[in-house]
Amino acid sequence: MKSAVKISAVAVLCLVPALAAAQAWPSKPIKMIVPFPAGGGTDFIGRLAAKQLGDRLGQPVFVDNRGGANGAIGAQALMQSPPDGYTIAAISDGPTVINPALYEKLAYHPLRDFVPVAMMIKFPSMLTAHPSTGLRTVADLIAAAKAKPGALNYSSGGTGNFSHLGLELLAYQAGIKLTHVPYRGVGPATMALLAGDVQLMYNNVATALEHVRAGKMTALAVGEPKRLAALPDIPAIAETVPGFEFAAWVGIFAPAKTPPEIVARISRETAAFLKDPEVMKIFGEQQIVASYRDSDDFAVYIRKELDKWAGIIKTLGIKGE
Repeated sequence: MKSAVKISAVAVLCLVPALAAAQAWPSKPIKMIVPFPAGGGTDFIGRLAAKQLGDRLGQPVFVDNRGGANGAIGAQALMQSPPDGYTIAAISDGPTVINPALYEKLAYHPLRDFVPVAMMIKFPSMLTAHPSTGLRTVADLIAAAKAKPGALNYSSGGTGNFSHLGLELLAYQAGIKLTHVPYRGVGPATMALLAGDVQLMYNNVATALEHVRAGKMTALAVGEPKRLAALPDIPAIAETVPGFEFAAWVGIFAPAKTPPEIVARISRETAAFLKDPEVMKIFGEQQIVASYRDSDDFAVYIRKELDKWAGIIKTLGIKGE
Protein backbone atom coordinates (compact mmCIF):
# COMPACT_ATOMS: atom_id res chain seq x y z
CA MET A 1 0.00 0.00 0.00
CA LYS A 2 2.81 2.42 0.96
CA SER A 3 4.55 1.57 -2.31
CA ALA A 4 1.41 2.52 -4.28
CA VAL A 5 1.18 5.81 -2.40
CA LYS A 6 4.81 6.58 -3.19
CA ILE A 7 4.27 5.83 -6.90
CA SER A 8 1.21 8.10 -6.99
CA ALA A 9 3.15 10.88 -5.28
CA VAL A 10 5.99 10.56 -7.78
CA ALA A 11 3.51 10.64 -10.67
CA VAL A 12 1.96 13.85 -9.34
CA LEU A 13 5.38 15.46 -8.90
CA CYS A 14 6.26 14.56 -12.48
CA LEU A 15 3.09 16.23 -13.71
CA VAL A 16 3.73 19.48 -11.84
CA PRO A 17 6.30 20.93 -14.31
CA ALA A 18 4.06 20.12 -17.29
CA LEU A 19 1.01 21.67 -15.64
CA ALA A 20 2.99 24.73 -14.64
CA ALA A 21 4.29 25.13 -18.19
CA ALA A 22 0.76 24.90 -19.60
CA GLN A 23 -0.53 27.45 -17.08
CA ALA A 24 2.32 29.86 -17.90
CA TRP A 25 1.72 29.55 -21.64
CA PRO A 26 2.28 31.67 -23.59
CA SER A 27 5.40 33.32 -22.28
CA LYS A 28 7.00 34.10 -25.67
CA PRO A 29 5.97 34.72 -29.31
CA ILE A 30 4.09 32.00 -31.20
CA LYS A 31 4.77 30.94 -34.77
CA MET A 32 1.85 30.24 -37.09
CA ILE A 33 2.84 28.25 -40.18
CA VAL A 34 0.84 28.97 -43.33
CA PRO A 35 1.67 26.24 -45.86
CA PHE A 36 1.18 28.50 -48.89
CA PRO A 37 2.85 31.67 -50.20
CA ALA A 38 1.58 35.12 -49.23
CA GLY A 39 -1.36 36.49 -51.18
CA GLY A 40 -3.83 33.60 -51.14
CA GLY A 41 -6.93 32.94 -49.08
CA THR A 42 -5.28 30.70 -46.47
CA ASP A 43 -2.59 33.34 -45.96
CA PHE A 44 -5.27 36.04 -45.52
CA ILE A 45 -7.06 34.01 -42.85
CA GLY A 46 -3.78 32.98 -41.21
CA ARG A 47 -2.68 36.60 -40.82
CA LEU A 48 -6.06 37.68 -39.51
CA ALA A 49 -6.06 34.80 -36.99
CA ALA A 50 -2.47 35.58 -35.97
CA LYS A 51 -3.38 39.18 -35.17
CA GLN A 52 -6.54 38.24 -33.30
CA LEU A 53 -4.92 35.43 -31.30
CA GLY A 54 -1.93 37.60 -30.49
CA ASP A 55 -4.20 40.28 -29.02
CA ARG A 56 -6.08 37.72 -26.94
CA LEU A 57 -3.10 35.66 -25.78
CA GLY A 58 -0.90 38.61 -24.89
CA GLN A 59 2.01 37.46 -27.05
CA PRO A 60 2.81 38.18 -30.73
CA VAL A 61 1.76 35.49 -33.21
CA PHE A 62 3.82 35.75 -36.40
CA VAL A 63 3.16 34.07 -39.75
CA ASP A 64 5.74 31.78 -41.37
CA ASN A 65 4.85 31.03 -45.01
CA ARG A 66 6.06 27.58 -46.13
CA GLY A 67 4.70 27.01 -49.64
CA GLY A 68 5.02 23.97 -51.90
CA ALA A 69 3.52 20.53 -52.68
CA ASN A 70 -0.07 21.69 -52.10
CA GLY A 71 0.78 22.61 -48.52
CA ALA A 72 2.62 19.38 -47.71
CA ILE A 73 5.92 21.17 -47.00
CA GLY A 74 4.36 23.47 -44.41
CA ALA A 75 2.32 20.65 -42.90
CA GLN A 76 5.44 18.53 -42.51
CA ALA A 77 7.18 21.47 -40.82
CA LEU A 78 4.35 21.59 -38.29
CA MET A 79 4.64 17.83 -37.68
CA GLN A 80 8.36 18.24 -36.94
CA SER A 81 7.84 21.14 -34.49
CA PRO A 82 7.92 20.73 -30.70
CA PRO A 83 4.42 20.15 -29.25
CA ASP A 84 4.76 23.02 -26.78
CA GLY A 85 2.13 25.43 -28.11
CA TYR A 86 4.68 27.78 -29.66
CA THR A 87 4.18 26.47 -33.20
CA ILE A 88 0.70 26.18 -34.67
CA ALA A 89 -0.59 26.37 -38.24
CA ALA A 90 -3.46 27.68 -40.32
CA ILE A 91 -4.10 24.86 -42.81
CA SER A 92 -6.79 24.43 -45.43
CA ASP A 93 -8.60 21.37 -46.73
CA GLY A 94 -6.00 20.60 -49.43
CA PRO A 95 -3.06 19.59 -47.22
CA THR A 96 -5.37 18.04 -44.65
CA VAL A 97 -7.94 15.86 -46.41
CA ILE A 98 -6.91 15.87 -50.08
CA ASN A 99 -3.16 15.21 -49.97
CA PRO A 100 -3.65 11.83 -48.21
CA ALA A 101 -5.64 10.68 -51.27
CA LEU A 102 -3.18 12.19 -53.76
CA TYR A 103 0.13 10.91 -52.44
CA GLU A 104 0.90 7.27 -51.69
CA LYS A 105 3.92 8.21 -49.56
CA LEU A 106 2.85 11.28 -47.60
CA ALA A 107 5.13 12.17 -44.69
CA TYR A 108 2.24 12.98 -42.37
CA HIS A 109 -1.29 11.86 -41.56
CA PRO A 110 -3.62 14.62 -40.30
CA LEU A 111 -5.23 12.68 -37.46
CA ARG A 112 -2.02 10.97 -36.35
CA ASP A 113 0.51 13.80 -36.51
CA PHE A 114 -1.65 16.86 -35.77
CA VAL A 115 -4.21 17.99 -33.24
CA PRO A 116 -7.16 19.68 -34.99
CA VAL A 117 -7.53 22.75 -32.75
CA ALA A 118 -10.41 24.66 -34.33
CA MET A 119 -12.08 25.01 -37.71
CA MET A 120 -12.36 28.71 -38.55
CA ILE A 121 -14.01 29.48 -41.88
CA LYS A 122 -15.28 28.33 -45.24
CA PHE A 123 -14.50 30.16 -48.47
CA PRO A 124 -17.30 30.50 -51.00
CA SER A 125 -15.60 30.10 -54.37
CA MET A 126 -15.86 31.81 -57.75
CA LEU A 127 -15.11 30.70 -61.29
CA THR A 128 -13.29 33.53 -63.08
CA ALA A 129 -11.93 34.21 -66.56
CA HIS A 130 -9.50 36.70 -68.05
CA PRO A 131 -11.49 39.44 -69.82
CA SER A 132 -9.64 38.76 -73.08
CA THR A 133 -11.36 35.36 -73.41
CA GLY A 134 -14.74 36.96 -73.99
CA LEU A 135 -16.32 34.30 -71.74
CA ARG A 136 -19.21 35.60 -69.67
CA THR A 137 -21.06 32.50 -68.44
CA VAL A 138 -20.49 28.85 -67.56
CA ALA A 139 -22.43 27.97 -70.72
CA ASP A 140 -19.91 30.02 -72.75
CA LEU A 141 -17.06 28.12 -71.11
CA ILE A 142 -18.60 24.72 -71.79
CA ALA A 143 -19.32 25.59 -75.42
CA ALA A 144 -15.76 26.87 -76.00
CA ALA A 145 -14.24 23.80 -74.31
CA LYS A 146 -16.34 21.40 -76.39
CA ALA A 147 -15.41 23.24 -79.60
CA LYS A 148 -11.69 22.96 -78.84
CA PRO A 149 -11.00 20.32 -76.13
CA GLY A 150 -7.98 21.20 -74.00
CA ALA A 151 -7.47 24.63 -75.60
CA LEU A 152 -8.66 26.52 -72.50
CA ASN A 153 -6.18 26.48 -69.61
CA TYR A 154 -6.49 27.37 -65.96
CA SER A 155 -4.14 28.17 -63.10
CA SER A 156 -4.27 26.63 -59.65
CA GLY A 157 -2.43 26.78 -56.34
CA GLY A 158 -0.98 23.32 -57.06
CA THR A 159 -2.14 19.78 -57.75
CA GLY A 160 -4.89 18.91 -55.28
CA ASN A 161 -5.48 22.51 -54.23
CA PHE A 162 -9.15 23.56 -54.11
CA SER A 163 -8.47 25.77 -57.15
CA HIS A 164 -7.40 22.65 -59.05
CA LEU A 165 -10.12 20.29 -57.86
CA GLY A 166 -12.87 22.87 -58.39
CA LEU A 167 -12.24 23.03 -62.12
CA GLU A 168 -11.47 19.32 -62.42
CA LEU A 169 -14.81 18.57 -60.77
CA LEU A 170 -16.58 21.03 -63.10
CA ALA A 171 -14.88 19.57 -66.18
CA TYR A 172 -15.85 16.04 -65.10
CA GLN A 173 -19.47 16.93 -64.43
CA ALA A 174 -19.79 19.03 -67.62
CA GLY A 175 -18.02 16.50 -69.84
CA ILE A 176 -15.30 18.87 -71.04
CA LYS A 177 -11.49 18.91 -71.15
CA LEU A 178 -9.40 21.79 -69.74
CA THR A 179 -5.63 22.14 -69.36
CA HIS A 180 -4.23 22.51 -65.83
CA VAL A 181 -1.32 24.90 -65.11
CA PRO A 182 -0.24 24.50 -61.45
CA TYR A 183 1.56 27.20 -59.43
CA ARG A 184 3.06 27.25 -55.95
CA GLY A 185 0.04 28.71 -54.20
CA VAL A 186 -3.18 30.57 -54.93
CA GLY A 187 -1.41 33.95 -54.80
CA PRO A 188 0.91 33.22 -57.77
CA ALA A 189 -1.94 31.45 -59.60
CA THR A 190 -4.09 34.57 -59.23
CA MET A 191 -1.29 36.75 -60.58
CA ALA A 192 -1.01 34.42 -63.60
CA LEU A 193 -4.68 35.00 -64.46
CA LEU A 194 -4.36 38.75 -63.95
CA ALA A 195 -1.38 38.78 -66.32
CA GLY A 196 -3.27 36.79 -68.93
CA ASP A 197 -0.82 33.89 -68.75
CA VAL A 198 -3.83 31.60 -68.24
CA GLN A 199 -7.48 31.98 -69.13
CA LEU A 200 -9.42 30.59 -66.17
CA MET A 201 -9.23 30.11 -62.42
CA TYR A 202 -11.44 28.67 -59.69
CA ASN A 203 -10.66 31.02 -56.81
CA ASN A 204 -12.17 31.94 -53.46
CA VAL A 205 -14.48 34.94 -53.57
CA ALA A 206 -12.39 36.75 -50.95
CA THR A 207 -9.36 36.78 -53.28
CA ALA A 208 -11.12 37.21 -56.63
CA LEU A 209 -13.80 39.79 -55.85
CA GLU A 210 -11.59 42.88 -55.76
CA HIS A 211 -10.15 41.98 -59.16
CA VAL A 212 -13.63 41.36 -60.57
CA ARG A 213 -14.78 44.75 -59.32
CA ALA A 214 -11.70 46.34 -60.87
CA GLY A 215 -12.53 44.77 -64.23
CA LYS A 216 -9.37 42.65 -64.25
CA MET A 217 -11.28 39.35 -64.04
CA THR A 218 -14.69 38.25 -65.24
CA ALA A 219 -16.88 36.42 -62.73
CA LEU A 220 -18.63 33.53 -64.47
CA ALA A 221 -20.30 31.93 -61.44
CA VAL A 222 -19.96 30.99 -57.77
CA GLY A 223 -19.40 27.48 -56.43
CA GLU A 224 -22.15 27.58 -53.79
CA PRO A 225 -25.40 25.63 -54.36
CA LYS A 226 -27.24 28.96 -54.78
CA ARG A 227 -26.32 32.56 -55.56
CA LEU A 228 -24.71 34.52 -52.75
CA ALA A 229 -27.08 37.06 -51.18
CA ALA A 230 -24.45 39.80 -51.46
CA LEU A 231 -23.74 39.00 -55.14
CA PRO A 232 -27.18 38.30 -56.60
CA ASP A 233 -26.13 39.07 -60.19
CA ILE A 234 -23.53 36.29 -60.27
CA PRO A 235 -25.15 32.90 -60.94
CA ALA A 236 -24.22 29.62 -59.28
CA ILE A 237 -22.39 27.01 -61.35
CA ALA A 238 -25.18 24.63 -60.30
CA GLU A 239 -27.64 26.63 -62.43
CA THR A 240 -25.80 25.31 -65.50
CA VAL A 241 -24.20 22.14 -64.08
CA PRO A 242 -26.77 20.72 -61.63
CA GLY A 243 -25.38 19.42 -58.35
CA PHE A 244 -22.06 21.27 -58.50
CA GLU A 245 -20.83 22.55 -55.12
CA PHE A 246 -17.32 23.06 -53.75
CA ALA A 247 -15.85 25.39 -51.11
CA ALA A 248 -12.52 25.36 -49.28
CA TRP A 249 -12.08 25.69 -45.51
CA VAL A 250 -9.28 26.72 -43.12
CA GLY A 251 -8.59 25.60 -39.56
CA ILE A 252 -5.93 25.80 -36.85
CA PHE A 253 -3.74 22.79 -36.10
CA ALA A 254 -0.99 21.98 -33.61
CA PRO A 255 1.60 19.18 -33.49
CA ALA A 256 0.45 15.89 -31.96
CA LYS A 257 0.88 15.72 -28.17
CA THR A 258 0.42 19.46 -27.70
CA PRO A 259 -0.97 19.83 -24.14
CA PRO A 260 -4.79 19.70 -24.15
CA GLU A 261 -4.95 22.81 -21.95
CA ILE A 262 -3.17 24.80 -24.65
CA VAL A 263 -5.32 23.32 -27.44
CA ALA A 264 -8.46 24.23 -25.49
CA ARG A 265 -7.23 27.79 -24.89
CA ILE A 266 -6.46 28.41 -28.56
CA SER A 267 -9.81 26.91 -29.55
CA ARG A 268 -11.70 29.15 -27.10
CA GLU A 269 -9.89 32.27 -28.27
CA THR A 270 -10.60 31.30 -31.89
CA ALA A 271 -14.31 30.96 -31.17
CA ALA A 272 -14.21 34.38 -29.49
CA PHE A 273 -12.49 36.27 -32.29
CA LEU A 274 -14.79 34.76 -34.93
CA LYS A 275 -17.62 36.62 -33.15
CA ASP A 276 -15.70 39.90 -32.93
CA PRO A 277 -17.65 42.69 -34.72
CA GLU A 278 -14.59 43.87 -36.65
CA VAL A 279 -13.82 40.35 -37.85
CA MET A 280 -17.47 39.78 -38.78
CA LYS A 281 -17.37 43.01 -40.78
CA ILE A 282 -14.29 41.82 -42.70
CA PHE A 283 -15.92 38.47 -43.37
CA GLY A 284 -19.05 40.21 -44.67
CA GLU A 285 -17.03 42.41 -47.02
CA GLN A 286 -14.95 39.47 -48.29
CA GLN A 287 -17.80 36.92 -48.50
CA ILE A 288 -16.10 34.61 -45.96
CA VAL A 289 -18.29 32.35 -43.80
CA ALA A 290 -17.33 31.81 -40.14
CA SER A 291 -17.63 28.07 -39.49
CA TYR A 292 -16.26 27.30 -36.03
CA ARG A 293 -15.84 23.73 -34.81
CA ASP A 294 -14.08 22.84 -31.57
CA SER A 295 -11.24 20.32 -31.47
CA ASP A 296 -13.36 17.17 -31.10
CA ASP A 297 -15.97 18.18 -33.67
CA PHE A 298 -13.26 19.27 -36.10
CA ALA A 299 -11.56 15.87 -35.83
CA VAL A 300 -14.85 14.09 -36.64
CA TYR A 301 -15.36 16.41 -39.63
CA ILE A 302 -11.85 15.73 -40.95
CA ARG A 303 -12.38 11.95 -40.70
CA LYS A 304 -15.52 12.25 -42.85
CA GLU A 305 -13.78 14.55 -45.35
CA LEU A 306 -10.88 12.11 -45.71
CA ASP A 307 -13.31 9.37 -46.73
CA LYS A 308 -15.22 11.64 -49.12
CA TRP A 309 -12.20 12.99 -50.99
CA ALA A 310 -10.56 9.59 -51.29
CA GLY A 311 -13.58 8.53 -53.36
CA ILE A 312 -13.73 11.72 -55.47
CA ILE A 313 -10.02 11.74 -56.32
CA LYS A 314 -10.12 8.09 -57.29
CA THR A 315 -13.05 8.82 -59.61
CA LEU A 316 -11.27 11.81 -61.17
CA GLY A 317 -8.04 9.84 -61.56
CA ILE A 318 -5.86 12.63 -60.12
CA LYS A 319 -2.32 11.79 -58.96
CA GLY A 320 -0.01 13.92 -56.86
CA GLU A 321 3.10 15.32 -58.54
